[in-house]
Amino acid sequence: MDPLEPRDRLERIGGIVRRMGVDVVSSCSVDGETRARFHGSIRDASSRLDHAIVLGVQLSSEVLGTIEGAPNWTYYHHYRTVNFALDQAALVAAGECRRLGGRAFPVPASQVMDWDRLLGHLSHRELGARAGVGWRGRNNLLVHPVHGSQVRYATVLTDLPLPSPGIELPAGAGCGDCRACVGACPAGAIAMDPLAFDLDRCTAQVRRFSRSEKLNVLICGICVRACRGGASAAALGGAA
Repeated sequence: MDPLEPRDRLERIGGIVRRMGVDVVSSCSVDGETRARFHGSIRDASSRLDHAIVLGVQLSSEVLGTIEGAPNWTYYHHYRTVNFALDQAALVAAGECRRLGGRAFPVPASQVMDWDRLLGHLSHRELGARAGVGWRGRNNLLVHPVHGSQVRYATVLTDLPLPSPGIELPAGAGCGDCRACVGACPAGAIAMDPLAFDLDRCTAQVRRFSRSEKLNVLICGICVRACRGGASAAALGGAA
């Protein structure tokens, strides 16, 4: 194992991936309870990887601005491009973990493993919240204090000791009284209580969009466009 301190390791990895266009880098520990929610295909492979690096790339607000009532092909292309960039950054971060003497497992930014519930290998949102990147919003997405939900994420699991959390969010950080996503959702899936989010309504809506807009992917983007994180940005002093 390298002689670096956990914070120095994270900064070294962060410096590399930021040059690839990554906007958000943090880390957290991974406990058994969290790992139990991983998809079965990676549970054994990740059994001794007790830290996670969370990488985020901000979506283009200009592209999001083209969404009017339904996702479009412009957003679809941008969505795929950002996911590809995240996967490339995760691959590079995993390689740096190995060069530092650790093991690493790059987890795809967007690979559906459970088509009924639209779940991936793991929840980037959950690990991002543990890493201090943001909080679970009313729209069931991770809300960054400055960028809102307009960030997509990927994760690298590793056994390298890293800070947990990599970023300290002030106590009480959250959506406050903001209801921008509540009124924007065409399916009525979003409530003021984040725990009352109706996943079935959301899932049904993205499937309808896939058919009506002739998109070969299950996306929406409407609540993402609405969520800018501004409700908490002022309270957090505009922290990035």
